[in-house]
Amino acid sequence: MSLKRNILDLRKRKSEVLKGGGDKAIEKQVEMGKMTARDRILSIVDEGSFHEYDMFVEHVARDFDMDKKVLHGDGVIIGTATIYGSPVCLFAQDFTVAGGSLGLMHARKITKIMDHSLKMRVPLIGINDSGGARIQEGVDSLAGYGEIFFRNTLASGVIPQLSVILGPCAGGAVYSPALTDFVFVVDNISKMFITGPGVIKTVLGEEISMEELGGAKVHAEVTGNAHFYAASEKECFEQIKKLITYIPWNNTQKARRFEPKEPTVKTKIEEIVPADPKQPYDIRDIIKSITDGSEFFEIMEHFAPNIVIGFGRMNGDTVGFVANQPKYLAGVLDCDSSDKAARFIRYCDAFNIPIITLEDLPGYLPGVDQEHAGVIRHGAKILYAYSEATVPKITVIIRKAYGGGYIAMNSRHLRADFVFAWPTAEIAVMGPEGAANIVFRKEIDEAENPEAMRQQKIQEYKDKFANPYVAAARGYIDEIIEPQDTRRLLLHALQVSANKAISGPNKKHGIPPF
Repeated sequence: MSLKRNILDLRKRKSEVLKGGGDKAIEKQVEMGKMTARDRILSIVDEGSFHEYDMFVEHVARDFDMDKKVLHGDGVIIGTATIYGSPVCLFAQDFTVAGGSLGLMHARKITKIMDHSLKMRVPLIGINDSGGARIQEGVDSLAGYGEIFFRNTLASGVIPQLSVILGPCAGGAVYSPALTDFVFVVDNISKMFITGPGVIKTVLGEEISMEELGGAKVHAEVTGNAHFYAASEKECFEQIKKLITYIPWNNTQKARRFEPKEPTVKTKIEEIVPADPKQPYDIRDIIKSITDGSEFFEIMEHFAPNIVIGFGRMNGDTVGFVANQPKYLAGVLDCDSSDKAARFIRYCDAFNIPIITLEDLPGYLPGVDQEHAGVIRHGAKILYAYSEATVPKITVIIRKAYGGGYIAMNSRHLRADFVFAWPTAEIAVMGPEGAANIVFRKEIDEAENPEAMRQQKIQEYKDKFANPYVAAARGYIDEIIEPQDTRRLLLHALQVSANKAISGPNKKHGIPPF
């Protein structure tokens, strides 16, 4: 056969594979409001940069008439590309081919690109759209999932791993996204659950829709399994591309540096926080008043909103922000917010991203529900994460810093590198009202006018303890600063700590309160 005929044969074979599951299957995919697997990849990566591998891989199953079926690419596309010039590895399950079900060769394609991404130290993006394990291949399908999970764990903290849920992701399949760093979901398209509505109805006799059970909003707002929520696939892809600009390729590098910018917000930082300490405000306004271009890329925006996490830039470099949100539950720490913050802190630490903490909280959320939900164990996670982190850690106490919350939010005692406080900071074991009721209970009870005495003692406690000066006198705060100096001092602290290096005791690994 001549070279020309060989080339024509190759092109013909490629064109067959590019049809996926065929025109009807593609039409059905589009009717469901979903893009095809290849279109999804091409929408994320730089134009002309995608290179596909293992295009002609086929399944090896022979039971249940599988030997008579041709599954192009075995239902998954793998390859490499660039995003804004940075290399990435990708895989995308093709729902038009056997429902994107995972069999032995399907799994081997995914693990091949996972191995490649880890070896080359570049981010991995996985697009999940699958009916789950391929029943006809039995234990080989389960083995395939296990091999994927192992590699997710091996790559954790070494390369960024992004999971995009763009269709069903059920049963064992959901554990791979859960092991990755960031999970993206799209309204009315993404579905994640261990047991489907049919199983729940059979076992429990309960009727529930797929959307109610594990739709995008459920995982963005209730479970915390999703980090980014989008209204459309296009919006989701823009989120992915934006995230890639904030994170490094791997754990031996730092994120790409951008041209420094001054904040663009018009409101002065000192005008954001109300004079009344009981009045709420949006902590994101503080963040945007100090970041380059006033840009802030929030993560898990809809879950545990009493704490805010995300990326911004300071003098062109990526930093991670962890901030109490007085706008919700006064910014308290609870089970969910502790989990949310702790995981993000560990991500920043693994990938050389400095952490800036903005503190304003009355402590941990009290109550029977929280105690029974394990607030002790969950709350300890944030203590562990901050204590363990070795990247530059800088804290600004804006207003309240009470009790265990003061310690947990990257205090000097957890080895913060710099701790600044505004003059409005209130650092104490508890709020003035509660403290006065305990400390001065006898004097209040015996007074002719108990309420007047209570107010007097509250003010006395405020004057003596509810300020930053006692902590500053002990050296627990490095400097009490004027609000308008916040950005300048943070930039200096980041510059000074850029080459920070510390070492701890020799050990295999710690044991966090999982």
